[in-house]
Amino acid sequence: MATKKNTVTTDYSESSIRVLKGLEPVKQRPGMYTRTENPLHIIQEVIDNASDEALGGHCKHIQVTLHTDGSVSVEDDGRGIPVGLHPEEGVPTVEIVFTRLHAGGKFDKGSGGAYAFSGGLHGVGVSVTNALSRRLEITVWREAGLHQLTFADGDVIEPLRSQPIPRGDKKNGTRVSIWPDAKYFDSPNIPLGELQRLLRSKAVLLPGVKVTLTNAKTGETLVWQYDQGLRGYLTEALAQSSHGEPLIPLFEGEQFASSDSEGFAEGEGASWVVAWTEEGNVVRESYVNLIPTPAGGTHESGLRDGLFGAVKSFAEMHSLLPKGVKLLPEDVFARVSFVLSAKVLDPQFQGQIKERLNSRDAVRLVSSFAKPPLELWLNSHVEYGKKLAELVIKQAQSRLRSAQKVEKKKSSGVAVLPGKLTDCESNDITRNELFLVEGDSAGGSAKMGRDKEFQAILPLRGKVLNSWESERDRLFANNEIHDISVAIGVDPHGPNDQPDLSNLRYGKICILSDADVDGSHIQVLLLTLFFKHFPQLIARGHICVARPPLFRVDAPARGKKPAQKIYALDDGELIAIEDKLRKDGVKDGAWSISRFKGLGEMNAEQLWETTMNPDTRRLLSVSLGEFDQDFSEARFNMLMGKGEAAARRAWIEEHGNAVEADI
Repeated sequence: MATKKNTVTTDYSESSIRVLKGLEPVKQRPGMYTRTENPLHIIQEVIDNASDEALGGHCKHIQVTLHTDGSVSVEDDGRGIPVGLHPEEGVPTVEIVFTRLHAGGKFDKGSGGAYAFSGGLHGVGVSVTNALSRRLEITVWREAGLHQLTFADGDVIEPLRSQPIPRGDKKNGTRVSIWPDAKYFDSPNIPLGELQRLLRSKAVLLPGVKVTLTNAKTGETLVWQYDQGLRGYLTEALAQSSHGEPLIPLFEGEQFASSDSEGFAEGEGASWVVAWTEEGNVVRESYVNLIPTPAGGTHESGLRDGLFGAVKSFAEMHSLLPKGVKLLPEDVFARVSFVLSAKVLDPQFQGQIKERLNSRDAVRLVSSFAKPPLELWLNSHVEYGKKLAELVIKQAQSRLRSAQKVEKKKSSGVAVLPGKLTDCESNDITRNELFLVEGDSAGGSAKMGRDKEFQAILPLRGKVLNSWESERDRLFANNEIHDISVAIGVDPHGPNDQPDLSNLRYGKICILSDADVDGSHIQVLLLTLFFKHFPQLIARGHICVARPPLFRVDAPARGKKPAQKIYALDDGELIAIEDKLRKDGVKDGAWSISRFKGLGEMNAEQLWETTMNPDTRRLLSVSLGEFDQDFSEARFNMLMGKGEAAARRAWIEEHGNAVEADI
């Protein structure tokens, strides 16, 4: 054992392990569950619940009121939250909904479930609202009764009390009044503009539903109710932004899967309206089950791919493409404004605040539904199709001209590229990606699975040299480091140097290794190389780490959901997937789990879908974050220095128990 230093230490024993119960995790780490800039998101959770009632056809009016005492109430005329005793917990169901994490009506996805399609899927929505409010009152009108329940700081202070409503009064619904606790937020004020946009979007996405916002402080009341739905919304947004007339008529459509649709659940699909304009900023809004997704995601990628496929097919069919011009998805998408509303049975969002959709199936879902009708429309209206093709070709030509400005020099003095490098076709470094792949077998799968237009593969043999203490002029004695430097087109340099990056050949340099301990070791060795000898590549955001999955779960069909292949990055995600399957009613043993021993075990299609496809992969950008260069250098020296074994051991002994899984 290392000798104990004469410093103050805390006892680490059984009593050090604290179990957070109920809503305590939310109060301890509110930023893990919601935005903490202001209370809007915890109000949105309640609005989303009312919207889900409307989405299911049970609600026609949503009323939001900003009161003079700082509270906010949300009322709907839906079915009302169930108030009877829960069959398993033995307490009123409405109390469970507001006090238990991972409890709610939206986990029941089978036929006849309360919510076939909904935005709230984490089961922590309104319970987070309750946890971060100093007071919360609930009034439910249900089954000829008036039911009331009151909380303070997440705890019940007035138990559920019920009374009959007057005979003849058939009112149903729920009203939730919230007093956000200012100590959890940077500002206690709700941004009125954001709230108005949110409520207006609900009206747009719920045709026939009236949405009302009353501000008791100013006496102002706003009402939204759209009959034209998405079309009216986009037309109004374009007019307000002075974009001028769209180049061609708005492309509008919707399609949803039927009971015999292969690979999709009944009811899954999308509604969309798309406009192409020649100038001005574009307007883009997307939603999943009425939840705004300002960061986009896989449903937007599906719309992009569908539009691209249709326009590309039309241009090729009518021989409109000039020689040497190859269309890319961004050429078609550059001047697109759209409003997209997707319905996904079991959406996977990035984080609790649900700003981005991660569900891989959504790309194929939206793309396969959007492409055929646009292709048919363009071929039925050839003149409009040609106008659109002309705009798209101009975008492609502009892109090609920009790429030529940064094209690498091709003189006799340039080093010969490594023979094992499988290069990409494009010269546009803003798109190009180089994958540094562990092993030749994985390199073979990556070569077959990549998009050869912009993705290059450089397989590495074995583990790269620990270059932390290597002299710069001796780096090239190592073949792997030599090949990496020549392939990326940048020479080794120091943190204070100004290296020549004009020959940089790839905008992203991605480390792709197995999802195991050896793979992590290779990642560390490569990160050491880039941090020590290519620091400007990290500083400018060129270095990334790909995250391949460790497990594949073959899940059977359940309810409306067809059989699926679900991928998990690590043991934590695997446990979460299995828990979700159990909540969906799947019995233990009904699913099978495959563990990838390495990237070489993945076929090309799996590697593309999970790790290389920009629409569905998980790629981490490497940066110093909150640490400065000196701190990071000292830490790397302790971890990688040859004479630092004692310091490494002491550090591991001191911090080993503090390691947390990144789930």
